[in-house]
Amino acid sequence: MASVRRVGVAVDFSSCSIKALQWTVDNVVKEGDHLVLIVVRHDSNYEHGEMQLWKTTGSPLIPLSEFSEPAVMKNYKFNPKPEVIDIVQTAARQKNITVIMKVYWGDAREKLCEAVDQVPLDHLTLGNRGLGPLQRVIMGSVSNYVVKNATCPVTVVKS
Repeated sequence: MASVRRVGVAVDFSSCSIKALQWTVDNVVKEGDHLVLIVVRHDSNYEHGEMQLWKTTGSPLIPLSEFSEPAVMKNYKFNPKPEVIDIVQTAARQKNITVIMKVYWGDAREKLCEAVDQVPLDHLTLGNRGLGPLQRVIMGSVSNYVVKNATCPVTVVKS
């Protein structure tokens, strides 16, 4: 019997990350897989003890039944877009997969690579914002960094 695959998608709820999520559901995820939404929040000064603890390790794995509830997500200081919830609920039903979310705080480049090893992930998909050459030099490209440094196969879905 084959082991369960953990397929990750970096989601910041932008249009390009939602497109990457849909692409992954359509082209990568198979029955029985675990789809892991990786959310990286900007580094902030959180006063709550849980946030200080989770800043280092990331949040516990959050099941779909919980991250679709606004009251639960209030603890994480954001609410997933309804479009994302719809995509993953449909995928869970149609493909018989398990959907979970993990939230990290800090630099997206580093935290996505950490997630690959910590969860661990067998594959990671992320969207590409389509920065021009000058913007890429100034701001740095998350997708370029992750492709070069992640320890699993990475797919970048262009917007």
